[in-house]
Amino acid sequence: MNLRPKQKNSAEIFTSSMNDIMFFLMLFFIIVSTLLNPNIIKLNLPSAKNTQSIHKKEILLSVNKELKYFVNNREVPFDQLETVLSSESGKDKDAFVVLRFDNTLSIQQLVNVLEIGNRLNIKMILATRKG
Repeated sequence: MNLRPKQKNSAEIFTSSMNDIMFFLMLFFIIVSTLLNPNIIKLNLPSAKNTQSIHKKEILLSVNKELKYFVNNREVPFDQLETVLSSESGKDKDAFVVLRFDNTLSIQQLVNVLEIGNRLNIKMILATRKG
């Protein structure tokens, strides 16, 4: 009398849907990583025909249309702007300030910041977008 089963059961793992799952995970992380950039302050920069890029130590100074000042993406009140710029530029003597102003601001706000840079003897560059 033969009591053994005629077929042996073997365990199988079907991995055909694994490719789809990995593709969707990769797509999700690529989309999320482009959306989550904490170093961006929304500004409408003025446009210029000629642009130039410089690769030295940069100090980013951004001013939005609500007149909020940001030094390296950290909000700073205007009355403390000179001391913060002085401490940031003191770390590196070749450093320069990239001014990122919203295009709706008046020239007087730009001149106020340029006067601070002139007192501190810091090189300043106005950032524009290619128009």
